[in-house]
Amino acid sequence: MTSFGFGRELVDHAEGAYLHLKDGRRVLDLTGGVGVLNHGHNHPRILAARTRFQRDRRMEVHKTYFSPYLAALGHNLAQILPGDLNMSFFPNSGAEAVEGAVKMAYKYHRGRRNTILRSDIGFHGKLLGSGGLTGSTQNRFDFPTIPGIVTFEYGNLDSVRAAVRAHRGDVYALLIEPFSASTMNWCSEEFLRGVRDICTEEKIILVFDEIYTGWGKTGSLFYFTRYPDLVPDVLTTSKSFGGGKSSISAFITREPVFRRAYDNMSDALMQSTSTTYYGFGEETATAIEAVNIAIEDDYAGRARDLDRVLRPGLERVQKSHPDYVEEVRGAGALWGIFLSGGPKLLDLAGRFSPLKDPQLRTKLVACSVIDTLYHEHDVYAYYTLNGRSPLVVGPPLVAEPADMERFLEALDATLAQGLPRLLTRFLKEKVSSLW
Repeated sequence: MTSFGFGRELVDHAEGAYLHLKDGRRVLDLTGGVGVLNHGHNHPRILAARTRFQRDRRMEVHKTYFSPYLAALGHNLAQILPGDLNMSFFPNSGAEAVEGAVKMAYKYHRGRRNTILRSDIGFHGKLLGSGGLTGSTQNRFDFPTIPGIVTFEYGNLDSVRAAVRAHRGDVYALLIEPFSASTMNWCSEEFLRGVRDICTEEKIILVFDEIYTGWGKTGSLFYFTRYPDLVPDVLTTSKSFGGGKSSISAFITREPVFRRAYDNMSDALMQSTSTTYYGFGEETATAIEAVNIAIEDDYAGRARDLDRVLRPGLERVQKSHPDYVEEVRGAGALWGIFLSGGPKLLDLAGRFSPLKDPQLRTKLVACSVIDTLYHEHDVYAYYTLNGRSPLVVGPPLVAEPADMERFLEALDATLAQGLPRLLTRFLKEKVSSLW
């Protein structure tokens, strides 16, 4: 990261879609905080909600007192989510939400089932349990994890059917990202409805992970909500759920699942005490306001507005630079640019370097473009470490269409220099920074 200058430069302040550096530069932040900043930097309503909480000296956390903030947040989620997704738990991170959802599914079946299905490309976190459920090229070390994990091919309904048949009667949960933000793949309506039918028939708990894509990012409130009457058994969310200020996540379950798993005197505390900061007052008050803003300001609609600029604009860039842009994929305000080119000798270097990274050439090409966008155009982008490592355009939903036009002009001008030149300059800078 220091190759781009990010590690050597200081941010003076941040507002909306922009970073203001100490040296006076104003940088357009297209990373969206890697999913955290749908509301942008320091949204005034988020700041005001936190200031009110502090000014009034509200109670932060005490599990034996009723928390109106915890209750209100759970109530509000139940009002806006489809079906009977109305029982919420609020841990601190996305990985905790995933593990809480899986734990509930296992408890729902009372330990009588031992297999969980996950896709080959999903990203669900890096804890021991969530890390094992992540199907990522980043997993190069064999940590211990939960037992019984079986993999199916993302988006392939026949692969799911085969996995269920092979473990019939023993599958307690199926975990899937309807939109994979780290690879820019997404599930078809046919696949999602098919998985829902299979899980219903086999009494498997269906978990949708929308930690990254929730709250309007892809042009609907959650990716799955674009399909009427499609309801998972559990939904996980985090990142922008906290408004860019609060470290909070949620897993929201259908009421029958909660009732069977935890609604009795002996099991009631198995989940609610999973984190010391559960129900932290300022965190939940912040999330309430973050949800209010996403609904009232129509963040899904704002993402569609950005889509109307990004989709045709990126297609134009691809046509103008076919040797360098292999593919563009995305939805709403979340897009991946799959770059190609660079000397094939780098593939050999990746294969035999200590990293043993088959994507080394692709990553270096993406880095060279990111570096030029940052230094020459004051545009801040990033690339993912999963799948084919696309350069990601994921702006805050407070960004304007004009900001996207500025980015597209910068990307076109950058690629017009030619990838060989960009790559050579980046590698020289990289080597010199080491010395």
